[in-house]
Amino acid sequence: MHQHAPLIIDVAGHSLTTAERRRLAHPLVGGVILFSRNWQDRAQLTRLCRQIKSVRHDLLIAVDHEGGRVQRFRTDGFTHLPPMAAFGTLWGQPGRPGELDGASALRACNAATAAGYVLGAELRACGVDLSFTPVLDLDYGESSVIGDRAFARDPRVVTLLAQALMLGLQQSGMGNCGKHFPGHGFVKADSHLAIPVDQRSLKAILAEDAAPYGWLSSSLQAVMPAHVIYPKVDSRPAGFSPRWLQEVLRRQLHFTGAIFSDDLSMAAARQIEGREVGFAEAALAALSAGGDMVVLCNQSVVDGGAPIDEAIEALSRAQVQGDWIVNPASEERRLALFPQGAAMDWDQLMVSARYMEALSLLP
Repeated sequence: MHQHAPLIIDVAGHSLTTAERRRLAHPLVGGVILFSRNWQDRAQLTRLCRQIKSVRHDLLIAVDHEGGRVQRFRTDGFTHLPPMAAFGTLWGQPGRPGELDGASALRACNAATAAGYVLGAELRACGVDLSFTPVLDLDYGESSVIGDRAFARDPRVVTLLAQALMLGLQQSGMGNCGKHFPGHGFVKADSHLAIPVDQRSLKAILAEDAAPYGWLSSSLQAVMPAHVIYPKVDSRPAGFSPRWLQEVLRRQLHFTGAIFSDDLSMAAARQIEGREVGFAEAALAALSAGGDMVVLCNQSVVDGGAPIDEAIEALSRAQVQGDWIVNPASEERRLALFPQGAAMDWDQLMVSARYMEALSLLP
């Protein structure tokens, strides 16, 4: 039996409990997603990351750390990163006298690279492996949940700024994860609470919202689909849809990296064709549709983590019974997300020329 560790789970507090160590040791668990409740200060975060790695060195430690209002760690020296919309604004500024056309756009790209470096280097200094960024959604001015998390309305601008940000992440040794495929910016509903429906045609979505995924197919290492239904394409949300994940993302847009489900604890995540399903069924549906990893958030704090144990148990059963066939490429994709090169520790980072210069470039 091929082994693959598709479950990304959360932990309850500032340090690991015995039950959490047991869960993390399970071969189907491939990583941890951290939240603000896992943060007290840098020393504590660094200790927690060490504890996680002491259970298994191949556990991926991830976080939603984009900048703006989605940034889990904000105190004890962490830089308050600007929202991505700030780089779009910089792009659109009039040039200075005597400059070549487009100089503002290039300045914006340089600033985005600086932000990617600061973001990645600060997280890595504390032991975090991956941030779920960049946001590739387009800002239609409609979505409250996306809003200034998006770089811009124009998919070309979004693509180049995201590529610049990813270059900065890469300089820090960190991978990337584009989200929310094929685009969450057009719908108003917040998928944490309800299931958004986007009525546009596949052609319209491919021409605009999904375009960055094709243009970045050789740069993106991971993608997270949207918990949105596009009924003209499929009755299932994108993350449960073989049509979106395999036909469109893999075949048409040539993406070869890892596919993460978005958080399966969201209301929208557990609606499949009109019926509500449990985590275990949702996880299996996401993996069967072509996902490589499934993310279960905020479940360690429910009944002592019972929902996580149930998901592990159900996935183990499905594997034994042959209801879930492991794709060996999935584990390769997961392992490819680990950082490259040694991380600088915090004190080294604070006095490094590249870091200080990067800070000075942030808008």
